[in-house]
Amino acid sequence: MNPTSGTVNIACQISDLAELVDRCLIGNQAAVSDFVNRFQGPIFGLCFRMLSHRQDAEDMAQETLVRAIRALRQWDRTREIMPWLLSIAGNRCRSLLATRKRRPLNDPLIDLAADETDPHDAAKNLGEELQRALNKVRPEYRRAFLLFHEQELSYAEIGEMLEVPLGTVKTWIHRARKEIIDDLRQREVFGEVCHAVRRI
Repeated sequence: MNPTSGTVNIACQISDLAELVDRCLIGNQAAVSDFVNRFQGPIFGLCFRMLSHRQDAEDMAQETLVRAIRALRQWDRTREIMPWLLSIAGNRCRSLLATRKRRPLNDPLIDLAADETDPHDAAKNLGEELQRALNKVRPEYRRAFLLFHEQELSYAEIGEMLEVPLGTVKTWIHRARKEIIDDLRQREVFGEVCHAVRRI
């Protein structure tokens, strides 16, 4: 195996992205569509988890992409684009959360497997229990937790995005884990759920 092949592939990906961005900047609609298709998945995923509401998540994901495309000239090409995009998405979601009235405790939960029709699906039940616990976590803890575990950003990247020290990021993620586990215990959820969270 050629030891330089990985480096070459990364360089090609960077070059391809730069070309796509350049085409977006001159108003090429096909490029804009390609950009949206490439990044809307992870952006929507973050919004969906933060907002616990599908329509709100769709709206914020769309707004994020519109804002990002308009601000592409501000993207620092020496840095990865995904943390920059997720930062925009996180800020939009945080603004929406700040204006929302407090949700009643009996609000519908996110259906993490909307297309799943088997009510006995253990994975679906586990996902619902974890999401219910995550919904109760403080917004800044939840945001750091999701960026770390779902988007797989480093502590340093999260700290840069959220504009907080590295130690704060670690504390928030630790507290999110603890609050999730405590909530599951208080609701007497099966032990395997707690074990699953411990492995996160």
